[in-house]
Amino acid sequence: MQSKPWAVMAAAVPLAVGCLHGSPAAALPARGPAGQQQAAAVAPHVPPRVPAGTTAAWVVFDRRAGSAGKIVAARNAHRKYRSASVVKILIALDYLERRTTVPAADARLLREMLRSSDDAAATTLWSRSGRGAIITRTARRLGLADTAPPPASHPGFWGYTSISAYDIVRTYRYLLDTAEPRVRETVLGHLRRATPCGNDGFHQYFGIPSAVPRPWAVKQGWSGFGTVPPTRCAASAAGGSTGGPAGGRVAGAAMGGSVSAVARRAAGTGVPDYGRPVLHSTGLTGDGDRYVMAVLTAHPAGGSWNDSVRRVNRLTVDLYRGLS
Repeated sequence: MQSKPWAVMAAAVPLAVGCLHGSPAAALPARGPAGQQQAAAVAPHVPPRVPAGTTAAWVVFDRRAGSAGKIVAARNAHRKYRSASVVKILIALDYLERRTTVPAADARLLREMLRSSDDAAATTLWSRSGRGAIITRTARRLGLADTAPPPASHPGFWGYTSISAYDIVRTYRYLLDTAEPRVRETVLGHLRRATPCGNDGFHQYFGIPSAVPRPWAVKQGWSGFGTVPPTRCAASAAGGSTGGPAGGRVAGAAMGGSVSAVARRAAGTGVPDYGRPVLHSTGLTGDGDRYVMAVLTAHPAGGSWNDSVRRVNRLTVDLYRGLS
């Protein structure tokens, strides 16, 4: 719905993709069908098979390929998905780049939001920093052509932000290569310590954490599976991070988390895949953060958590195997 204005802004900003790696040769392919074909052309392996009823997108960037790195696997690189909790990276990035000091209370919000995907923490920072303006500022600064705020009818629903695999890979590259060290170390430091359990009781070690050996840093996203996980992730496994600020679960879930009713209320608003569960796994893998990966998926309406996790795990395993 906002794709044309975003494309214009991205073209105007100085942080073009090539700038993120210091050389035009390092640029991700151009946006649009031609860019997707270019990305796919460099993939050195047969891509994973996508299960029927699942819509999948991925981008893998190898930072050691060539002199400046390149995409080595891609599918539907610019397809838009609703972000679910992946947007928490953008919330944190915007917060840190607009401040020179972080109060202890806010440091705790950032830690819980990034490590354990706490929804209440995200809602607090989202509301305080201008809601959709966070996405507008970050998209402009990083040149994220596929990223857009939630629709005006749902300004508080941070999980309705539109993202793409391409833009998430670009965001990680910005953190690695351009962001100030204090910003990089804060965000990636927390993502390297992602807990097995989200603060809503869902197990968040799917996708990359399940398929890829350490070291890795991850930010996961899930939405549309209801408020109660089929098997609640054990509180003790979350490294003492249960509960979260402001009691943790109810407020955040109502604003952008794992609530199928939230997705249904987005009907007619332009939110990608409303009414369908989404499950995303994104992050850095390999020694020296060699690979930047984003695997975004939407599953059949009414699909179960366990079935969706199995699909994402299988996709990610096949994708990672193809890199070796």
